[in-house]
Amino acid sequence: MSDGIFHVPHPVNETVRSYAPGDAQRASLKARLKSMAAERIEIPCVIGGKEVRTGTKRQVVMPHSHREVLADFHVPGQTEMRAAVDAAMKAKPAWEAMRWQDRVGIFLKAADLLAGPYRDLLNSATMLGQSKNAYQAEIDSACELIDFLRFNPYFYQQILGNQPISSPGIWNRVEYRPLDGFVLAVTPFNFTAIAGNLPTAPAMVGNTVIWKPANTQMLAAHYLMQLFREAGLPDGVINLVPAAGAEIGKTLLPMKELAGVHFTGSTATFNSIWKTVSDNIDNYGCYPRLVGETGGKDFVFAHPSADVDALVTALVRGSFEYQGQKCSAASRAYLPRSLWKAVEERLVEAVKSIRMGDVRDFRNFVNAVIDKSSFENISGYLNHAKDSADAKILVGGKANMDKGYFVEPTVIVASRPDYKSMVEEIFGPVLTVYVYDDNKLDEALKACDECTPYALTGAIFAQDRYAVDMMTKRLRGAAGNFYINDKPTGAVVGQQPFGGSRASGTNDKAGSSLNLVRWLSPRSIKETFVPVKGYGYPFMGEE
Repeated sequence: MSDGIFHVPHPVNETVRSYAPGDAQRASLKARLKSMAAERIEIPCVIGGKEVRTGTKRQVVMPHSHREVLADFHVPGQTEMRAAVDAAMKAKPAWEAMRWQDRVGIFLKAADLLAGPYRDLLNSATMLGQSKNAYQAEIDSACELIDFLRFNPYFYQQILGNQPISSPGIWNRVEYRPLDGFVLAVTPFNFTAIAGNLPTAPAMVGNTVIWKPANTQMLAAHYLMQLFREAGLPDGVINLVPAAGAEIGKTLLPMKELAGVHFTGSTATFNSIWKTVSDNIDNYGCYPRLVGETGGKDFVFAHPSADVDALVTALVRGSFEYQGQKCSAASRAYLPRSLWKAVEERLVEAVKSIRMGDVRDFRNFVNAVIDKSSFENISGYLNHAKDSADAKILVGGKANMDKGYFVEPTVIVASRPDYKSMVEEIFGPVLTVYVYDDNKLDEALKACDECTPYALTGAIFAQDRYAVDMMTKRLRGAAGNFYINDKPTGAVVGQQPFGGSRASGTNDKAGSSLNLVRWLSPRSIKETFVPVKGYGYPFMGEE
């Protein structure tokens, strides 16, 4: 075998396609959407590289046209989940022994496949299955996932190259191996990129993975698995098992071989995972690594010196892109009374101009929320605002699920900073505004920092640099991703590592080397070239 010191290609963020009228890329995507919508496919589990059909099936429907069925996927039970663990453990020795360059080469190839022949496929599956418009799908299922697949190998290389100093006569070094056991990746519906990153990040550093996608993301998950296999992923390294969450908790979490959990989802679910692991702590072969990105109640806070037009644009995009179903979406705003009249007028005008409907009509800015449960939850907040003396609906507020799960972009104005929709996570196209008196800026900042348990993303708007500095310091713990004069969404891999603390997760920063470190177990090695002989020290020479 020949040796060499290899370097992965230096990553560059993938260029976002515009899909503007007249573009050939737009026509290609439209054609793929049409053909995919006409299909109804069957999605098996993938265990040890084999397609497994259990006979227990659930449907994947279009949220914006819920009578149109896209797929039927097979639901695994305890037998299939245990088989997946066996497959992961069987694949582990050979996968771990493979040279790191060969492992990451698989994912670099997957990135190029996604940038090329798989792009329309994954974007269409995300658009139809998760109700994302063309731009929202492009920045997610294409660009962000391509970035993860290219940047993570680069971060891995940096970790491996980070070596300790050595004194004369000594050679110190650190080697990195994967964790002892399997990693469970539990992924959400709202980002195909997250669904792709959570299993692949631990896998590329040598772990084998059980992947449980969200039911409402199964169409894109199926095509992701095809992408990984075409890129050369060996059997058993990633095993696709879309089991019910409760069954995962009962079957996989207590297993001795559990090495870690890579999770994105609700705070309540992550709390349940943490409790189950705690209850089974004496069973494990090692302490499981728990990495979670959970809920958010993300804010926009404007100073009286804020630029009104920039502020309104950030509120509309930050709150209503992808129907507010981003963990980073703006859902509460603190606005000074001196700016409120101008902001109110432009905000209402902008929201009223938004088109809502099917993703296949590219004129629509807003589409459907993910399912009936989400629709009913969001509708509950709208009804509460209509009946409350502490709130009024400024614009929007209607919801209809006759054809699809459509909720109008809605702005609520609350008279109290602790009003229900100011403090509770909604995960829908609902922005609640609290208007504060200019001379009570400190009180409003305190409410922003302390009124919710979350600390994921937040944005401030101010032209006054003293105000920018003061607000940045005052809200230091309120958001793991903090934006100045920009919306609180749209983190880019390699540029804004993503994650929050408090009830928003473990802040292990996807899109950086910090996340990959969590899936590695380092060993320090000290080699002495000429060992000392004799136990005595010079100080012992005299009394």
